[in-house]
Amino acid sequence: MKIEIFGPGCQKCSAAEKIIKATLAELKNDAEVVKVTDIQEMVSRGVMFTPAVIIDGKKVCEGKVPTPDMIKGWLK
Repeated sequence: MKIEIFGPGCQKCSAAEKIIKATLAELKNDAEVVKVTDIQEMVSRGVMFTPAVIIDGKKVCEGKVPTPDMIKGWLK
């Protein structure tokens, strides 16, 4: 499983990354987490608002910091 976090490095984007990694650790899930900060890559992938999360090529969240419950739902 590949989880991509899109954002320029702002506080919300950093918070999203931290929450995702903590939730993965809690679930003992070894998914690959990749942070994407390149604006051109974001545009080419259809990201209009950050932070955004894409799991295995599917956008699951955009424009808000996900909660642990949201993340757990995506991983089921």
